[in-house]
Amino acid sequence: MSDNEMTGGEALARMILAFDGGPMFGMGGFQLLPFYDAARRLGLKHNLINDERAGVFAADAYAKVTGRVGLVDATLGPGATNLVTGLVEALNAGTPMVAIVGDTHRDHSWKNMTQESRQLDILRPCAKEVIRVEAIHRIPELMRRAFAVATTGRPGPVIVDVPEDICHGTYGFTDDDFKVDPAHGGAPALRCRPDGAALAKAADLIAGASRPIVLAGGGVHLSGAAETLQRFAETFSIPVAHTMTGKGAIACTSPLSAGLFGRYDRIANTLIEESDLILVVGCKLGEIATKRFTVPPKGKRIVHLDIVPEEFGRTVQPEVTLWGDAKLGIEDLASALAPKAEAIRGRLSAYAADVPKRMAAWRADVNEKLTSDEVPVSMGRLMTEINQVLPADGYLVADGGFAAHWGGLLFDTKKPGRSFVPDRGFASIGYGLPGAMGVAMGAPGKKVIGLTGDGGFNMMLGEIETARRMGLDLTIIVVNNAASGYVKALQHLVYGPGAYHASDLAETNYADAAKALGCHGIRVEHPSTLRAALEEAFATKGPSVIDVVVTRDPAKMLPGVDNRAAAKLKKGDRPA
Repeated sequence: MSDNEMTGGEALARMILAFDGGPMFGMGGFQLLPFYDAARRLGLKHNLINDERAGVFAADAYAKVTGRVGLVDATLGPGATNLVTGLVEALNAGTPMVAIVGDTHRDHSWKNMTQESRQLDILRPCAKEVIRVEAIHRIPELMRRAFAVATTGRPGPVIVDVPEDICHGTYGFTDDDFKVDPAHGGAPALRCRPDGAALAKAADLIAGASRPIVLAGGGVHLSGAAETLQRFAETFSIPVAHTMTGKGAIACTSPLSAGLFGRYDRIANTLIEESDLILVVGCKLGEIATKRFTVPPKGKRIVHLDIVPEEFGRTVQPEVTLWGDAKLGIEDLASALAPKAEAIRGRLSAYAADVPKRMAAWRADVNEKLTSDEVPVSMGRLMTEINQVLPADGYLVADGGFAAHWGGLLFDTKKPGRSFVPDRGFASIGYGLPGAMGVAMGAPGKKVIGLTGDGGFNMMLGEIETARRMGLDLTIIVVNNAASGYVKALQHLVYGPGAYHASDLAETNYADAAKALGCHGIRVEHPSTLRAALEEAFATKGPSVIDVVVTRDPAKMLPGVDNRAAAKLKKGDRPA
C-alpha cells in the first residue's frame, strides 16, 4: 500500500466506483470541479443533464428498476435547491439514492458568497440523511455511511454536502481507505424477519379466512418480492390487488390479479369490501390507495407487513403487525402455512376462480371505451394499444397526474416485477421523459415508453437533447389535450362546464418540436395509426416522440372506465 495524494473530489469519485456506481446525472459548478475531473480520468459513468430536477428524476427511475443506488450531483445554491422535488419523490417512494452537493468554501461562508444559501436547512426534510463533510480524510468513511443509509431499512436519498475547500483540498489516502461492502451498492442491503409469534398469529388468520385478499404496494418491489408474492398467491389461491406503485406485484395477466384498488379500480374495491381478511404488504395505505381513507372500510381484519414500523396504524389499525422485509415475511408466511397449503387452496378455489370471471365481466363492460375509434383519440384506446405492443420485458414510465392514473388502472404487466414506473412518491409532473431516460439506462436493450402529458413534457423538453446526446433508445408518448388536463377535469367536476381558469395550454405539435431538437417525431390524430406509430418508434434508434392528440373534453380526461357513477359532491370531497 502506498499513499495516494489526491483531491477530495477524486476521493468522492473513487468511493462511488468502489460501489460500482453509475450512471450518475448532474450539472457541475466550481465547487465540485475536482470531482468532475476525476470522473473524466477514472471513467465514472457521469452524464450532463440540462436541469437538476431531471437528473434526480432519472436517477430515481434508474434505481427503481435496477435496485442499484441512484446517483446525482449538483452545485451549491440553485443546483442544490433544484434537487428538492426529486429528492422528496425518492424519500417518499423509498428509492436508494446518494446526491453529492457542492457547498461554499468554509473560510468564506456567510460573507455573501455567490449562490450561497442555507441549503442544508432546505435539503434536510427532503432526505433520509444529510451528511456534511467537515474533514477531507473522512470522505471514505462518510461515503460508506451514505451508501449504507441509502440502502437499508426503507431505502431513501442521502445528501453528501461537500464544501469547496474539502473538494479542492488534497490528502494522502491509502488503498485500504476505498474498501467497501458491495452489498450497499443496492437495496435491500440488509433483510430482517418479522417476529415469530406475530407471524404465527398472522398465519392462523390466513388459514381461517374464507375471502382473504392481499393489498400490495411499492414495498414489494423495493424488497424484490414480486415473484415470491405471486408464488404465495398461487400456492394458497389468494387474490392480489395493488397500488399504482405496486403494479406488477403479481402479473396483471395472472388470474389472481384484482388490479388497482383505491381511487380508481376495476374490481378490487368490491373484493376488499367483501373480504374477511386483508394482508397488506409493503404499502403505506395513503390517500390515493384508500380512496381518501375509505378503503378498506372500517372493521376489517388486517395483517400489515412492512419494513417501516412508523407506517403501522397511520391510516388503518391492523390486528397483526409484521415488522420486517416483505420477501422474507412472505416466505415465512408460506412456510408456516405449507402443511395446510392443499386444504387452503382447495377451500379457496371457488373464491379465487371468481376473480378472473369478474375481471372478464369488467373488460366486457368497458370494452367499447378500450377499443374506441373516437377522434380525438381516447385514453382507453391508447392504453389498449400500449398493452398490445409493449413486450413483456418492456417498461412503461408514467408521469404524475392523469398519466399515472390511466396507466395504473389500464396498463397490464405481463410478468411479476416492476415494469410500470410511476412517480407516486410525490406525484410530480415532469417525470415522464427523465424517468424514461433512467429506465433506458437501467434496462438497456428493452423497450421503454414514457407516458407524459403536454404540460409535463413542456417542463422537460430540454432533456430531449440530453437523451439524444446520450443515444438512449426510448419512446415518449405526449398525451396532447392542450391543457393541464387533471386540473381542467377537476374544475369541470367541481365547478361545472366552462368554469376553467389557468388550465389551458397553447395548441402545439410536439412531433415538430422533437424534430427541431434532432429527434424522431410522429403525430397521431386518429386511433387507427397508433399501432404503426408505436412500431415505428420502437424500430427507430434514439429518442422518438409520439404526439397523440386526445380529447379536449374535460369530462373525458380522467379515467372513466372504473364503472363509477358520478356522485353528488359534498363539501370537502375530492372527486378524483
